[in-house]
Amino acid sequence: MDIQSTNQQSATDDQELAKVLAGVNEQIEKDQSGDAATELHFEETPTPGISAAVGAAPTPYPVAEPVADPVALPSLPTVLPEPVVQVPAEPDPLSVAPVSDALDSIKKDALNELRPLVDKLNVSSEEKFDTYLLLLRSTDDQSLIAPAHDAAKGITDEARRAQALLDVIKEIDYLSNPHAA
Repeated sequence: MDIQSTNQQSATDDQELAKVLAGVNEQIEKDQSGDAATELHFEETPTPGISAAVGAAPTPYPVAEPVADPVALPSLPTVLPEPVVQVPAEPDPLSVAPVSDALDSIKKDALNELRPLVDKLNVSSEEKFDTYLLLLRSTDDQSLIAPAHDAAKGITDEARRAQALLDVIKEIDYLSNPHAA
């Protein structure tokens, strides 16, 4: 393509654009005068601070009038009441339902049957201690303190052994002062 054909094409494009714009302008004028077949009307929303004509005062927006509320709301108190917290009362040990006689009887029989078998259990020293401690706390039988102490001494984990020895001491204190607990 040479320069002359490019200029002719630009001129042709410019002429076509001018025709299109002229047609659009004619359509706008027809719409405004009411000659158009379709009567479409669009509302223009003014932009605050920008007027339709240069130098004209800005168009104020309509201000909604406050509507009186037909239902008057009561005023809120300035100080809110403290929330009420319900603290559950500790159950009275005498009002707690006792274990049924049948279950209590079975527990006593199981404890009596377990006691001579604890030494025959093939478990770790820690588990053996826990079993002796359960028997001791269930029966308050002072003769179980020595086997529980021996089982505590056999625990290899020092932290767990220390806790077991503390439990033995607590049980001795409890059994020595039954009325203090």
